[in-house]
Amino acid sequence: MNMEFISLVSDTGNERIDAWLSQKIEKLSRSYIQKLINQELVRVNGRNVKPNYRLKIGDTVEVTIPEPETLSVRPEKIDIDVLYEDNDIIVVNKPQGMVVHPAAGNYSGTLVNALMEYCEGRLSDINGVIRPGIVHRLDKDTSGVLVVAKNNTAHEKLSELFKNHDITRKYIALVEGVIREDSGTIDAPIGRHPVERKKMSVIARRSRKAVTHFRVLERFKSATHVELTLETGRTHQIRVHMSHIGHPVIGDRVYGRKKQKYNVPGQALHARVLGFRHPTTGEYMEFSADPPDYFKNLLNDLKKEVSYD
Repeated sequence: MNMEFISLVSDTGNERIDAWLSQKIEKLSRSYIQKLINQELVRVNGRNVKPNYRLKIGDTVEVTIPEPETLSVRPEKIDIDVLYEDNDIIVVNKPQGMVVHPAAGNYSGTLVNALMEYCEGRLSDINGVIRPGIVHRLDKDTSGVLVVAKNNTAHEKLSELFKNHDITRKYIALVEGVIREDSGTIDAPIGRHPVERKKMSVIARRSRKAVTHFRVLERFKSATHVELTLETGRTHQIRVHMSHIGHPVIGDRVYGRKKQKYNVPGQALHARVLGFRHPTTGEYMEFSADPPDYFKNLLNDLKKEVSYD
């Protein structure tokens, strides 16, 4: 593998090395520089450092830049529901059952495979060859609105918005049981399940702050239609939080009942609204999508039951 070596001498003091390098080497984004640092490809005075290292005047900084990997995900002609597209971003309505990017056991048929064909490979490469363009994800069995970056500049700016929680994310769900409160907030930290490592759970140690706001839309005999607004974006956050308060999402066989009352292909959870400031223009944009047919059919079936008053 060919490598590019860059040696610089710091002309400033008390500035983070990742921020300084992104200014000095304009072709590299700050996110990519952080990856290089974590891979021990950036050394200061011959030593490995962390991305938050504060430079001292006269520090010698050496950067090793690997040859860029060619995107190798196979493009596949798969129909996708495009809600919006320009030179920087593409917004899609992901169907239930589709995996966002290739991973063990799912190397084809993913949203990335479809986007590689649709965009002719013009996607950001910050997340490497397996996840080109992917800024955020939805679970396989969660449908709804998702934004993808076409270039690294857009990717970095969108990632910053997600990191700072400057994104509007509203979901709708059908959950088990009757929620008596009209609205509320679930503020419970989420981390890796201590025993079942593929699951997440509300746990005090080695967890991250997680906040979900909910609003009841309609009550039924044994279920509730809710709108959920994410303040944070942890893995499986809504599913974990709703299970935590005793109202798991209908169809969720991981955090809910193993034997489900209703025959649905996946959890009844849909990312209905996504809003953010455009990474280039700064204009606030908001996109929405109706839930899939199985969600609507279940909702209609619940309406036929005796409603909770």
